[in-house]
Amino acid sequence: MSTPFTPAEVRHAVELLASRSLIRLVTEIDDNGAIPPRRLAGTLPDLSTHQLRSASDTARAHGLVRIAPGSGLELTEEGAELADLYDAMARWARRQAVPAPVCEFSRRIRHVLDLLAPSLSTERADALSPLTGDGAEAGLGRPRTLLIQWLADNPQVARVPEPEPVA
Repeated sequence: MSTPFTPAEVRHAVELLASRSLIRLVTEIDDNGAIPPRRLAGTLPDLSTHQLRSASDTARAHGLVRIAPGSGLELTEEGAELADLYDAMARWARRQAVPAPVCEFSRRIRHVLDLLAPSLSTERADALSPLTGDGAEAGLGRPRTLLIQWLADNPQVARVPEPEPVA
């Protein structure tokens, strides 16, 4: 499967998708349903007000969540698919006991995204070989395929914002 992503697009997508606050928001809604905006802080007490606002704004801007009247923040179809992708990555990482035998879900996601990133760039087509070998990265072909498909279906996540013109 070809990867039409530039190194800058890969960096942008990985940074966005590996955000601990975004992972927590998406997986919390996936696991427990919509969250009323006023209950975000109580639902995710380990995140600061700034992190909650940033995650919520980012998720809405990228079409991952929407505000449903009467229920609060809920996942869109794209957000639900991202939650499934996160689950697939975490399952692989847990089976491999990486980055540690016991660690936070978001650390597992970050680790898998960091392993996959080099193989997503158009300039690093050779980077796929370790993902199918015998090392710790072996078996990442399926999470890689799922990630590429999700990014292809959600190109706004990889799109690098244009720099603001200097006045």
